[in-house]
Amino acid sequence: MTTTFARRSAALMACAAFGFATSAYAQDKTATIGVLNDMSSLYADIGGPNAVMAVKMAVDDSGLLAKGWKIEVLSGDHQNKPDVGVNIARQWIDTQKVDAIADTPNSGVALAVSNLVKEKNSVLLNNGGASADLTGKACNANTISYSYDTYMLATGTGKALTKAGGDTWFFLTADYAFGAALERDTSAVVTANGGKVLGGVKHPLNTSDFSSFLLQAQNSKAKIVGLANAGGDTTNSIKQAAEFGIVEGGQKLAALLLFINDVHSLGLKTAHGLTFTESFYWDLNENTRAWSKRFQEKAANKAMPSMTQAGNYAAVLHYLKALEALGGNPHDGAKVVAKMKEIPTDDPLFGKGPLREDGRRIIPAYLFEVKKPEESKGPWDYYKLVATISAEDAAKPLKDSECPLVKK
Repeated sequence: MTTTFARRSAALMACAAFGFATSAYAQDKTATIGVLNDMSSLYADIGGPNAVMAVKMAVDDSGLLAKGWKIEVLSGDHQNKPDVGVNIARQWIDTQKVDAIADTPNSGVALAVSNLVKEKNSVLLNNGGASADLTGKACNANTISYSYDTYMLATGTGKALTKAGGDTWFFLTADYAFGAALERDTSAVVTANGGKVLGGVKHPLNTSDFSSFLLQAQNSKAKIVGLANAGGDTTNSIKQAAEFGIVEGGQKLAALLLFINDVHSLGLKTAHGLTFTESFYWDLNENTRAWSKRFQEKAANKAMPSMTQAGNYAAVLHYLKALEALGGNPHDGAKVVAKMKEIPTDDPLFGKGPLREDGRRIIPAYLFEVKKPEESKGPWDYYKLVATISAEDAAKPLKDSECPLVKK
């Protein structure tokens, strides 16, 4: 009798405790998001302060503020250094109770922060870090990658150029995790489609002089010079390639990661004819145009949004939908990410599509070519669509995934 009574009492107490805990986080209508990126160097245009603005737009558009939620947005400059990025993220989580970290351009920083959010049970809403390893061998239950990765870039640009006759390649590669992953993934696509990689050279991040690297590319006689870099490194290598007469000599440049901000910086006279892959362009449809014009009005430099800035908006919007669906903030990163994967994604910039078990957002990609100056109808009218890559083809198949979360 006594034992039965004790068991019933324990069960009632457990239920009460569970109910109290559920009620407690259901009443917690607060969230803090930290935008961690390059604020002042080679990736500032594609992320930077305008990525922070995109996140704030998502907070406003979520409707949660009108429902009594308090959502704070912080920002930090990781200076493209993994140790700096991790230290900022750790301080945010430990002392400022940051629930989610967004953006993280620079794959070295993104991989390091991904490990930290797993340890701290926070969330990484990755948009800037391109390495496919973030949803591959380095994936975890606290990280998602929303707008693109190196597999998508390789499948789009690498496959198209190889099939079009560009069957010999030489790589100029940024010497860190992103460059290595992009060269690896593109090389695999090139060889799978009958091409051959003749060689490559690694360059320091944010270098100003590409002359020795371009000479090696020129001497390789490869039909395609693959630029496995991004931001200021891409624009500088393209400008200096023009000075060396790379294209005039019969070789073609493949900008494996090119953003609209890069094209704007280069100008159509220099950039026209470049082929590249993105998952977002401001002029794709009515929804992207409407949102992008709102973004442009708020942007300090009146720029149109980059793919990663658009991705930050969409990822944070979906994150906030998950918090609302949970009834409040549990401050449990793995639980929030699980809810994000459970709820179908649907936003005005990327449309509908699942968030897979490996953390990869499944969306179409687009092969674009930069217009000639005479083809452009006005400011920021830079791209013409060459081909659409299906959502299934733009992401690595789950059957080939190295992610430990994927059940096979």
